[in-house]
Amino acid sequence: MKVKVAFPTGFCFGVRRALKALEEALAAHGEVYSLGSPIHNERVVEEMVSKGLRLVEDPEEVPPGGVSFVRAHGVSAATMEALKVRSSLVVDGTCPFVRRVQMKAKELASEGYAVVVVGDPTHPEVVGIVGHVPGDKVFVVASRGEIKVDLFKSFGKIGVVCQTTNRVEAFKEVVSELVGLVEEVKVHNTICDATAARQEAVRRLAAEVDAVVVVGSRSSANTRKLLEIASSLGEALLVEDVSDLERGWFRGKREIGVAAGASTPDCLIEKVVEELEGIEV
Repeated sequence: MKVKVAFPTGFCFGVRRALKALEEALAAHGEVYSLGSPIHNERVVEEMVSKGLRLVEDPEEVPPGGVSFVRAHGVSAATMEALKVRSSLVVDGTCPFVRRVQMKAKELASEGYAVVVVGDPTHPEVVGIVGHVPGDKVFVVASRGEIKVDLFKSFGKIGVVCQTTNRVEAFKEVVSELVGLVEEVKVHNTICDATAARQEAVRRLAAEVDAVVVVGSRSSANTRKLLEIASSLGEALLVEDVSDLERGWFRGKREIGVAAGASTPDCLIEKVVEELEGIEV
């Protein structure tokens, strides 16, 4: 079977940067406490656990004087302070693009804007962004349908930022709706360039192949977004590794596109491509 791989795909700058910092910390200190899983990939995490990675969900779980790690998603200001108090060293793997959203949201609040974060309210990145905004005028909206019209109309001005891995279309829809509600809307397009580039690559790829295989974790937000885009344009399948490839699904297809989420390692993408190329059509 002919296989075409999207470009760019796989690990993004922020994930590579965070994992490099974590690997260096493990090599230097032997034991590092990560607040949440550092990456949505069980195999990578298992390998790091064998090297001394310890997964915790709360700063209080870090032993006094331990070395802690903040993943690319970032954390709230309060959580960062708690880690600093608890730890002898905090290895901050927050993606620079995520940090930019945190700072923009805080800046909007300081300028008197009610802040709207377009994204998944349960996603760690969004929780961290909200945790950098002082006051109580910060709201998370996942889609246009979640806009609180009456409440938002009561604000003189609204500032908008977006989860870095969100779909451009979803962000535009929310902004378009908000523009008609209040006198002033200040928008910061904080969707990561790497995210936008990967989404656009999937759109191009879907138009050129019979179907798209998206490689990545089901728990990864950016992987799910790529699947949504590919599915909206044709047939698409999400696989976490080669064991998820059902040969019957490929019957009648001559060319398959492969894309991957930002937390998918190159070795896994290569294995999936190799397996697909071995399927006879």
